[in-house]
Amino acid sequence: MSAVLTLATPDHLDALLALVARFHEEQGIASTPDSRRAGIAPLLDGIPHGAAYLIGPPRAPIGYIIVCFGWSVEFGGMEGFVDELYIRPGVRGRGVATEVLMALPRALGAAGIKALHLEVAAGNDTAQRLYKRAAFQMRDGYHLMTRML
Repeated sequence: MSAVLTLATPDHLDALLALVARFHEEQGIASTPDSRRAGIAPLLDGIPHGAAYLIGPPRAPIGYIIVCFGWSVEFGGMEGFVDELYIRPGVRGRGVATEVLMALPRALGAAGIKALHLEVAAGNDTAQRLYKRAAFQMRDGYHLMTRML
């Protein structure tokens, strides 16, 4: 199975929204069709804050990955944060996510991104193994903290 990545455009909105809805339902993330559209559509319209990629054939994607961008003084430039990564259940376990997490950082690095971060649940051993295979590491002494606004 190939993890071909396609930068999503407005033409891909409906397909991407369907995948995001499945992911949110599977993960128990409370969202509405309107909130999902508000979060995805600007990325497809080219705002500089992030990008959405379809995984697999664009006409029938098997998943997606969304990366949001920021700036880091510590890392000396642009950084990315994997906001969501989803692979359809029937395709999981075939190495697609690993392939994506190996290819995308190389492409982002070539574009000037200095670091790529992601968040993983403390008890999600499967995801932690996946991320370690893709060379992500826990940062000693750091925890992600969030304040909802």
